Amino acid sequence: QVQPVESGGGLVQAGGSLSLSCTASGRTFSSYAMGWHRQAPGKDREFVASISWSGSKTYYADSVQGRFTISRDNAKNTVYLRMISLNPEDTAVYYCARGQLPYLDVTNMAGFGSWGQGTQVTVSS
Repeated sequence: QVQPVESGGGLVQAGGSLSLSCTASGRTFSSYAMGWHRQAPGKDREFVASISWSGSKTYYADSVQGRFTISRDNAKNTVYLRMISLNPEDTAVYYCARGQLPYLDVTNMAGFGSWGQGTQVTVSS
């Protein structure tokens, strides 16, 4: 069972930036889409961004388009989320997850499995 591990969360002021990392074990990392999701207090978990297995395609929620960038390094089994122009509405626990099927782009939460434990991002006003 693949268990992604997120890191890089923390406290940042509004307008600031933060980068998250997610490392997943296993030799099949490069065969699966990876995604970032978040859950704010009292709200449902939501899709944030995903990247295809090769890294050639990326997808974003409207709320983060233009501010967040997802990328991956298959040699390091790691996917990244670079976040800029953060605002308090971005405060949430951010989760990394792997697509359930190899070589398939995923743009909604239902297509992901193997979730990490999450990392807290807090944006102060």
